Amino acid sequence: MTEHDTVRPFAVVRDTGPDLDWVGLNRLSRPVVAIGNFDGVHRGHRAVIGTAIERARAAHRPAAVLTFEPHPRTFFSPDEPSFHLTSEAAKLRLLAATGLDGAVMLNFNAALASLSAEEFVEHILVDRLAITGAVIGFNFHFGKARRGTPDFLAAEGAHHGFSVDVVPPFQHQGRRVSSGAVRDALAAGHITKATELLGFPWFVTAQVEHGDKRGRTLGYPTANLRLGNDCGLKHGIYAVRVSLGGARYDGVASFGRRPTFDNGAVLLEVFLFDYSGDLYGAVLDVAFIGWIRPEMKFDAIEDLVRRMDQDSSQARHLLSRAPDAFPTLGVPG
Repeated sequence: MTEHDTVRPFAVVRDTGPDLDWVGLNRLSRPVVAIGNFDGVHRGHRAVIGTAIERARAAHRPAAVLTFEPHPRTFFSPDEPSFHLTSEAAKLRLLAATGLDGAVMLNFNAALASLSAEEFVEHILVDRLAITGAVIGFNFHFGKARRGTPDFLAAEGAHHGFSVDVVPPFQHQGRRVSSGAVRDALAAGHITKATELLGFPWFVTAQVEHGDKRGRTLGYPTANLRLGNDCGLKHGIYAVRVSLGGARYDGVASFGRRPTFDNGAVLLEVFLFDYSGDLYGAVLDVAFIGWIRPEMKFDAIEDLVRRMDQDSSQARHLLSRAPDAFPTLGVPG
């Protein structure tokens, strides 16, 4: 991410209860807000955010995002797994790197879902946040039954005295950028396409767990990470870059069920090149740089190890062509 080179102090304001009793809102007094889910914080999202920042700087007001957790799709369909590109923590870290002054995190619950579009504007945008401007994407809808449209918000802004900017569809290299397009690319193992749509490599963050230590016997000791059940990444072998305690390491990773051995629970197994040490309990950021191959079952361990050697060589080659590839992550607080 290169749109904003300077990381500003970043305030996180959370919904603390049914009365919307905001904490720390004084750091975001009368803001210009970019409103949306911002799952992935991709190029299209950052076009909306960039417009909010420009509008806020011109008005000498803070710039913030107004976003929702959990994702409304999760609230309305809790039994249907939905592939989210970013966890709440990851989304905040990406938002903090854009140049925003902060984020307002609304708890998407039954009370919020029941608000009409008019009530959302009056109670949230005007009474609680006292916004001076709103920026939304062309297809953003809000309020009960999604009755709040861009045109409706523009009319409400004129009535209540805040500006409204509607950002048109964003394209990159002829492709429409959307969270759905990124999910589809990752589900197909099209890592390069996902990176182009996002503007940075897609990454996950997880804590290293104890495994069966089988990798040690194969000459490839791995860090085992358990991702969410909703992760829709294609099972296979990837070239990855890992951030650990401020240091960066190249590596190769397998995401899947290990069909040669147990076809068990889905794990992300990461082997770091040129690293020796105990990773148990460590929290890793793993950025996916390139696709190598699908997950395969081998009849002999020797065949598996031979292929792992080839995978490692290919991963090193892919990584050598992307020496600076890693998301720029801010520190919310």
